[in-house]
Amino acid sequence: MGVASGKVVLLEMNVKNAKTWLLFVLSVFFIGTTIGVEAQKPIAVTTRPFEPVEELFYEAEFNRALLKGLNVAEFKLRSERTPVTSPTNVDGEKTTNKSYSLAFSAEILSKGFFTRLFNLKFREQIQSTVDPDTFTLQKTTMFDEQGKRVRTTETLYDRTKGKMSWTQRDPNNPNAEPRTAVADFVGQLQDVLSAVYFLRTQPLLVGKTFEVFIAESGRVYRVPIHVVERKRMKSVLGRGNVFRLEPDVFGPNGLIDDEKGQFSIWVTDDERRVPVSARIKTDYGTFEIKLKRAVYNPPV
Repeated sequence: MGVASGKVVLLEMNVKNAKTWLLFVLSVFFIGTTIGVEAQKPIAVTTRPFEPVEELFYEAEFNRALLKGLNVAEFKLRSERTPVTSPTNVDGEKTTNKSYSLAFSAEILSKGFFTRLFNLKFREQIQSTVDPDTFTLQKTTMFDEQGKRVRTTETLYDRTKGKMSWTQRDPNNPNAEPRTAVADFVGQLQDVLSAVYFLRTQPLLVGKTFEVFIAESGRVYRVPIHVVERKRMKSVLGRGNVFRLEPDVFGPNGLIDDEKGQFSIWVTDDERRVPVSARIKTDYGTFEIKLKRAVYNPPV
């Protein structure tokens, strides 16, 4: 198979699906069947390996047959503490005992073969604000640019009322009616970005299965996460033990409900629980995502 054949393969996916696979890896897109969210225990601050500041840099490659190591995207994750001047809600009720919120951000950029093939650049920016006491979402914003198409999304979460409000706008058409949705939730809730950090606070044991509840596009979803293996792996952080996790995302109740595939993510078996690698196997080919650099407490 040559480059021309590879172009046919990726065009079969279409631009939207190709981008979805890449975003899917970044955020571990934990989405399944819509349900109510069960309450979960608050997370002790001492179990958070990404505070006060952490930056992780990744690259994604596409492989199929003779096509090996084709760079398609790069992305950056950042975690930091943001000071809270007035930790109260609109009713004047105190929302946290901390003087800060946890702020997570991610940026994804198309690059290399993907950009040349489709003559399209995409950029995705996600920002999540999380309550440090309960690790429950307070706000999610997203900027999505695909060529000339641009969308901005804001999701607000009111835990006291159990309400989530989602709004999407087209900045290129400010007079257009925004898309909106409202959903109920109970207990702890994550979005596609905060779920990555939530996973890193969980105790992992081979054979264990747990669930993560996700807010996405105005709905609440659930996905089981299986801890399937512990082994030694070499990464940019050195050689050490890692856990392999497999989220149930393919099939009738998954994010990708009309495709077959397998998704795996490897996190270090140490106090930091860093995601060092991920892999998506599909009929189109395999996406490999690897950590390239980790920076802790970088200068401002």
